[in-house]
Amino acid sequence: MSLSTAAPRTDAPKPTVVLVHGAFADSSSWNGVIAQLRGDGYPVIGVANPLRALPGDAEYLCSVLDSLDGPLVIAGHSYGGSVMSEAADGNPRVGALVYVAGFLLDEGEGTGELAGKFPGNELGSALRPVAVAGPDGRTVNDLYIEQGEYRQVFAADVPEDVAAVMAATQRPIVADALEGKGTKAAWKTIPSWTVVTGQDFAVPARSQRFMAERAKSHIVEVDASHAVTVSQPDAVARVIDTAARATAG
Repeated sequence: MSLSTAAPRTDAPKPTVVLVHGAFADSSSWNGVIAQLRGDGYPVIGVANPLRALPGDAEYLCSVLDSLDGPLVIAGHSYGGSVMSEAADGNPRVGALVYVAGFLLDEGEGTGELAGKFPGNELGSALRPVAVAGPDGRTVNDLYIEQGEYRQVFAADVPEDVAAVMAATQRPIVADALEGKGTKAAWKTIPSWTVVTGQDFAVPARSQRFMAERAKSHIVEVDASHAVTVSQPDAVARVIDTAARATAG
């Protein structure tokens, strides 16, 4: 079923939708959203977010954006929002930003700092650090969600068997990336939409609303867990479609 309720535009191509996953997930977490958007005629790419450090992750996303032609809409889930806020700043081809249970950092703020700004974050106590060698040779901590805690904290409304696979294949994030401070805030100059997840134990809905209201973002409330791209992909795709149509032309 098409997401569109209005007649399709014939005078301009649809923007390419760039999807940026966050920590403890990978690009496959967007699969349901991708299917909906492709069915509605959007070119889509799911970016493999490195999850190593905010500056480097943003630089990587910038390189992906530079490789694409035409207008762009970017959607970022969770930490993916932090990355796209850095990478999209000053890019005239980006017409809209969609934050999905995501972070709208201001300059000088960190992802972890805002995740814990209000009560309700149960993620911290569920994390397991694994010491690994960083690119500069120093030891850093990769953070995973304990598999036994994954569904409750991250994906409570996802079927148990699906959540178990997500837990087993989760992408860890270097702890330093969550502490990295934003240096740019693309939402100050690019129209934004925010999907606020009301049953979120990783990034409390109150934190999400605080960031979205501060940015004057268009807020859409969804009764979902942090893994809303998996549990309610249709709702996420509709918001992306709305953002793309509102900023077309």
